[in-house]
Amino acid sequence: MVIFTSICANYLHKARTLAKSVKDNIKDSTFIVCLLETELKDNYNYEFFDEIILSKDCWEGNFERFIFKHTIVEASTSVKGQFFRFLYKKFPNENKFVYLDPDTYVYSDFYELKEILCDNPIVVCPHLLQPGNIDMELSSAAHGVFNLGFLAVNNSDNAKSFIDWWSERLYLFCYDEKEKGIFTDQKWIGLAPCFFDVYILKHRGYDFATWSLLDCGMEEINGEYFIKGDSLRFIHFSGYGKTIENCMKKWLPDGEHPFKKLYSEYSEIHDKNNYDAISKTKWSYDYFVSGEKILEKTRYEYRKNNELMFKIENPFEKSNSFIIENSILNNKQKLKEVLTKFIKKIWR
Repeated sequence: MVIFTSICANYLHKARTLAKSVKDNIKDSTFIVCLLETELKDNYNYEFFDEIILSKDCWEGNFERFIFKHTIVEASTSVKGQFFRFLYKKFPNENKFVYLDPDTYVYSDFYELKEILCDNPIVVCPHLLQPGNIDMELSSAAHGVFNLGFLAVNNSDNAKSFIDWWSERLYLFCYDEKEKGIFTDQKWIGLAPCFFDVYILKHRGYDFATWSLLDCGMEEINGEYFIKGDSLRFIHFSGYGKTIENCMKKWLPDGEHPFKKLYSEYSEIHDKNNYDAISKTKWSYDYFVSGEKILEKTRYEYRKNNELMFKIENPFEKSNSFIIENSILNNKQKLKEVLTKFIKKIWR
């Protein structure tokens, strides 16, 4: 089983925490980090990473032109589809591929998932498995029914067709634009069961997360953890910090609780793995070659203007003023062309 996560360097401490939990519990696993940085530095390596691969080194096409469109959160999700395609080529004899968000922690082997992937090409987990938490139901409607902190596929033609479709959508539209019906890579998967053979995994021990806390039924029995009878496989500590802590206060009973214990243990490991303050690392794709910081407005102007985008081979070699000014000029030229055509049509 090949397991990977996709991160920028400021999340390496989370990936370290995840990697060891994977290696401790899934003995036949290979753990790979997809890293969205311009270079690989010596301090990025870690004993439980089988390999770190720079996104640009496995990309099909112009990576700089593509990644410039995205904010840091969008970027780490935008490459996942293409990285699955890369892993298919790198591990042609492997039949089980799993993506996990870096803020997850594995507690036991994925016995059920391994069996499911023998006969099912694509496996996803819903955010919610029961009604009742209206806040999270609304959030799922906005962000996506299925949580893309987890995705598993096998090596079948159906799975590859799905990955190709998803990769193409992420290449064009992997933005945090909920007002347009898009939330990074996640909302697209709502369509996947309509197009492909998708297995919806409703085992409560997979992708247990912040949104699962209300009436979760978690219990500890002889040192093992269960959620309403299902063995705990992994927790997705999404919203680590204040968000999770507020949700625990809101949705868990007062006093001791198994999740509170696991969160405390995870926090200790998580913080220790930030021993070198790696979390403060600046994103290398957040700057032009000159050192000028890229403005969010610049990325937006760039990605909404296809003509400008394909005129520039490497946008990182330009500047904020160059891209914004040329975007405005392109828009004025388009407007002029439209008006000219309109006037000619009237005077025919």
